Amino acid sequence: MRKLAIFDCDGTLVDSGATIYRALSETFDRHGLTLPPARESRKVIGLSLTEAMAALVPDADHLQLAETYKTCFQAARQNGLVEEPLFDGILELLDDLEADGWLLAVATGKSDRGLRHCLQSHGLHARFVSLQTADRHPSKPHPSMVAQAMADTGALPGTTVVVGDTSYDMAMAVAAGATAIGVDWGYHHRSELEAAGAFAVAEVPAEVAAYAKEAVSA
Repeated sequence: MRKLAIFDCDGTLVDSGATIYRALSETFDRHGLTLPPARESRKVIGLSLTEAMAALVPDADHLQLAETYKTCFQAARQNGLVEEPLFDGILELLDDLEADGWLLAVATGKSDRGLRHCLQSHGLHARFVSLQTADRHPSKPHPSMVAQAMADTGALPGTTVVVGDTSYDMAMAVAAGATAIGVDWGYHHRSELEAAGAFAVAEVPAEVAAYAKEAVSA
C-alpha cells in the first residue's frame, strides 16, 4: 500500500502571505486599481494567478494583471525581499510522515520556478517525489494536480491525503476521491475548510500525521 500526502505550499508549508500581499499591492498600484484589505486578498492565495486576479477584480484584464504580478514578485526576489518562512513544526511533520512510510508531494498554485526556489531555500526539494504546479494544470479546485501526483507515485485515492489551508485544497481533494485534511494556520477559516469537505482540521502540524493515519485506516 502506497500512502501519499500531498501538500499545498503557500499557507500550509510556508507563510508567504505578507510577501504575496506586497506584490499584489504593487501590481494593483501600477494598474490604478484598489486592492481589497489583506484579510480578503489573502483568500485568493492558492488559486492560479489569473483566477486569483479574476476573483479580486472581475472586470479587469486578468492576464495583464498576472504578468505584472510576476514582474513584481520576481523583482522582490532579486532584491532579497521575498519572505517564505516554514511554519513551526513543518519539518517535524514531514519527518514523522516519512518515518511512517508516506510519500510526499506538492500541489500548488505557484509556478515551477517559484516552487523550486521556495523548496530549495529550505532544503526540502528532494523530499517531495511529485511536484505539481499551475504551469501544467488547471487552477484548484480542479483535481488534475492530485490525479497526476497519484499517477506519479502509484497511490490510490483511498491512501492519499491532501493537506491544505484553503477551501480550494479541500474541494480539490474531494473531487479526486482523496481525503482532505485542513490546517487552520493558513488563509481560510476552519468553517470554510469544513464546508468544503475537510475530513479533519489540524490546529498544529503535529496533528496532521495522526489525521492522515486515521484517514487511510478508516
